[in-house]
Amino acid sequence: MARYTLNEFIEQTRQKDHGQGLFELESSRMLEVNLNGQVWTKMGSMVAYLGDVRFTREGILEHGVGKLLKRAVSGEGTRLTKAEGKGRIYLADDGKKVSIINLQNETIYVNGNDILAFEESIEWDIKLMRKIAGLMAGGLFNVRLSGTGMIALTTHYDPMTLRVTPAQPVSCDPNATVAWSGTLQPEFKTDVTLKTFFGRGSGESIQMLFQGDGFVVIQPREEIYFQQSQ
Repeated sequence: MARYTLNEFIEQTRQKDHGQGLFELESSRMLEVNLNGQVWTKMGSMVAYLGDVRFTREGILEHGVGKLLKRAVSGEGTRLTKAEGKGRIYLADDGKKVSIINLQNETIYVNGNDILAFEESIEWDIKLMRKIAGLMAGGLFNVRLSGTGMIALTTHYDPMTLRVTPAQPVSCDPNATVAWSGTLQPEFKTDVTLKTFFGRGSGESIQMLFQGDGFVVIQPREEIYFQQSQ
């Protein structure tokens, strides 16, 4: 167990400028945003800020998805806050690991609960996978992010990326699936045998099937975003 004098503790844990630009990893579990303009952040993720920064919850008709958000989102994971001004913002989400991805005219889907922040230049929309509305209470929400700019996503522990090819489809537990490439549209399948054996509450009875050419990102923990209908 580390022991410090007070001055040693302050020096060891003080904020450090790594010169990485707009998005900077202050640690593996905390994102620093060097704000000079506007970014979108996950609601409730701000833990501290310095400077002249204003936070505004996304409007009712923001990007045309506000009505969907207010009517149907079952959790806080897909609600966004607009941060504007000049200063430094520190973001974190339940101690989860932060990864920064620099999109270059690309598209990625991220589970709504796992998006932490993204640049103003990124086009976004929030999608509800309606095909599973009869299977899962509340459905499953994800954020479609496209364009050029940085995004930050979170995972429990280290993420792992699986390659999807026409010859090698990938099936994942929805509660362990973090993100996937914009070229893929997952389907949902049920495993009757597993459902019967484990009971209707078992996550393994419903799986996301990815087919085509792309990738899927998973995490080594099942995070309960939604519950199976009874």
